[in-house]
Amino acid sequence: MDEFYAETDLLLADQASMDLSTKYRSGANGTTEGRSSTVSTDDELLDIGDGRMEALGNWADLEEMEPKYSSSSNLMDTLEDLPSGIGQYEDFHTIDWLRDIARDRMRHRHITKKRQEGCWEKVLSAHDAWSGWVCVLLVGVAAGLCAGVIDIGATWMSDLKEGICKEAFWLNKEQCCWSANDTTYDDEGCSQWNTWSEILGAQTGKKAAAGGYIVKYLLYVLWAVVFAMLASLFVHSFAPYACGSGIPEIKTILSGFIIRGYLGKWTLLTKSVGMMLAVSAGLSLGKEGPFVHVAACCGNIFSYLFPKYGSNEAKKREILSAAAAAGVSVAFGAPIGGVLFSLEEVSYYFPLKTLWRSFFCALAAAFVLRSINPFGNDHLVMFYVEYNEPWYLQELIPFIFLGALGGLYGSFFNKMNIAWCRYRKNSKLGQYPIVEVLGVTLVTAILSYPNKYTRMNTSELIRQLFSRCGAEDKTMLCDYNRNSTSLSSYTSSTVAGDEVYTALWMLFLGLLFKGLITIFTFGIKVPSGLFIPSMAVGAIVGRIVGIGVEQLVVRNHDNPFFQNMCQSKQFCTITPGLYAMVGAAAALGGVTRMTVSLVVIMFELTGGLQYIVPLMLAVMTSKWVGDALGKDGIYDAHIALNGYPYLDSKKEFTHTTIAADVMRPRYWRYGAAQRNDPPLCVITQDSMTVEEVEAIFRDTSHNGFPVVLSSESQYLVGFVLRRDLMLAIANARKNQEGVVSNSIVYFSSQVPNNPNDPAPLKLRKILDMAPITITDQTPMETVVEMFRKLGLRQTLVTHNGNRQLYNKGKFYFKQEKKRLSVGRLLGIITKKDVLRHVAQLGNQDPESILFN
Repeated sequence: MDEFYAETDLLLADQASMDLSTKYRSGANGTTEGRSSTVSTDDELLDIGDGRMEALGNWADLEEMEPKYSSSSNLMDTLEDLPSGIGQYEDFHTIDWLRDIARDRMRHRHITKKRQEGCWEKVLSAHDAWSGWVCVLLVGVAAGLCAGVIDIGATWMSDLKEGICKEAFWLNKEQCCWSANDTTYDDEGCSQWNTWSEILGAQTGKKAAAGGYIVKYLLYVLWAVVFAMLASLFVHSFAPYACGSGIPEIKTILSGFIIRGYLGKWTLLTKSVGMMLAVSAGLSLGKEGPFVHVAACCGNIFSYLFPKYGSNEAKKREILSAAAAAGVSVAFGAPIGGVLFSLEEVSYYFPLKTLWRSFFCALAAAFVLRSINPFGNDHLVMFYVEYNEPWYLQELIPFIFLGALGGLYGSFFNKMNIAWCRYRKNSKLGQYPIVEVLGVTLVTAILSYPNKYTRMNTSELIRQLFSRCGAEDKTMLCDYNRNSTSLSSYTSSTVAGDEVYTALWMLFLGLLFKGLITIFTFGIKVPSGLFIPSMAVGAIVGRIVGIGVEQLVVRNHDNPFFQNMCQSKQFCTITPGLYAMVGAAAALGGVTRMTVSLVVIMFELTGGLQYIVPLMLAVMTSKWVGDALGKDGIYDAHIALNGYPYLDSKKEFTHTTIAADVMRPRYWRYGAAQRNDPPLCVITQDSMTVEEVEAIFRDTSHNGFPVVLSSESQYLVGFVLRRDLMLAIANARKNQEGVVSNSIVYFSSQVPNNPNDPAPLKLRKILDMAPITITDQTPMETVVEMFRKLGLRQTLVTHNGNRQLYNKGKFYFKQEKKRLSVGRLLGIITKKDVLRHVAQLGNQDPESILFN
């Protein structure tokens, strides 16, 4: 008999495995044809339900139940029209991608079928077809408008810390000097620009004095503190979600997580105003990363104008992916880089049509921003480079060196910033966010003012570091011993003057300051981006290395190694600005671990397409070095720190565990129970009352419940979400006459017609009759891939009659023999269970996963 049962187990396990593989293949191509292609009408659902019951009738004791179902096969559902809210999700929960995509396909099939009924239906069908393009167009236009306003406002308020234009206070310093036709934009060369020391009478004329310097210093610190305090108060009072860059949360939301209010109108307004104030305060942060959050808010708001996207969370994420591309497009003037950023860094589900719409959305955003012209230079790019000098093979050595430094800095920054954020989270410091903001701002303003390179706007600093020294440049970095009468001398390298070395020391001090202060700044409760500070650190290192290489070549121009780089001592063509570009890309790549999108963003950002090979080499070196010291980029690290349920598709699962190791509850395996889990909470198909179901709501907090034939058989019928079930019962109690606490809840296609019983409550319409199921012996490697590729919220675990389970749990199996335990429901695995299992195997705290 043992051999007979063992053979039976193997046959049935093979059949269950075939069922699983068939279901998995049906969804592996990003579709749900296996679930929904044949389920288009209510009658077909009835046929499927009846077919499932007939199949199960051959296995279990369904013959005894047949008389009970023979009376009212054509009884209409209690809930003819489902109540509002069915199919939606609670806050901080994960969506069911397959379910939402199947709902959208059923909606599309319904519209296609109705299209033949008249002209109005054809118009509605056409509107449904073009609504996606219209939506992303509106998102792109809104993102471009927001970016233009933010850029103009941030520039004006940044200059307000130093002075004001007396003829037109609404002009920033550069525009003020343009209006006066002044050739320079410093305090001494711009006649219309008045510093605060001049306005307050501490300085007469344009020549600086000791008293005037102190007044400007104090006013600079005061304005910085005021701007930072306003930014933190706005965030604290109106939209706490507006702090940070928003990219970790956007990644999590695009993976299928719900965070209500994170993309709302108040968050959009607060983030926009807070970005201007935080950047104007002089903090070591940027506004470019938060542009992704701003654009995503626009995408979320406009999606509600189109029910196709507003009522379907999976479809809405297509709009949000396009919005993320528009955010990077307006942040850097890089529409193609924005599309690649959305694809590589933030999006979880990115079909081909989303790629096209993302490109269109980024194009619209870039066009609107170019029309506004916030930089006033007729260039869409921020740091346009006007040189095209060649680079040489010998320079690949310092380029690789810069890439390695970028990887080292990125790994160091990520570890230190996460450690500080974890300390903030677990200490009393986190209870006083406004005090922390003011403290960081005060330290930043006091230490940055004496150094001109840390005092200036970070974007302006990067622009200077990227630029080539021309005849009109009188900065310290351009103090070279050149022949001022020969224009050709400005296109070649020569011996540096004393002020260049002074500038290098100031840049080195600025490097130490910005590298350290950014660790404590990123994560405070104001809108803060990381792109520009990281690029600034890398650009400083690159410029220092570039000047060093330049002077090395100039002083050793006769060396055969540098022979092709110099025609003579006066004509060596080394471009320190190129090294600053490469260093900026390497540092940003080391922090974020971006690759392809970063390279495209950099050459769109600068217009330096001919330097793509050095950029690629430095970025790849940065990623290799950074990955060797730690796999996670800064955004993935913050996702893990916050406990968001993000299942990274780029990481491999190489362990040999099976589903029985992870499912809840854990039953007998290897002869002993592994933990004291409560029994699996299920709802029976046709034997529980409304009162009993409501008792389950009170006693448990599960997000959904398996529906089984009976408490004894435990054969799976379907899966129902807690939210849908609660709404359906509440709606029936309110609107359906005769539904009371003793009413029986039916999830079957047929209900008995007994006039002496309370009115039945039929809820088969909210039942998922084809939930994804696996067996308890399924490898977790397969389970993890299913959660990644199919976007599952949960999967149900059934017993496959494994022989090892029979030998080790002999009594348990014998109790199930008479009901053929193959296919019996054992447990459930949720996305949170998978994430905790992965964290535990990676020697991390599984309790750090906080959300469902």
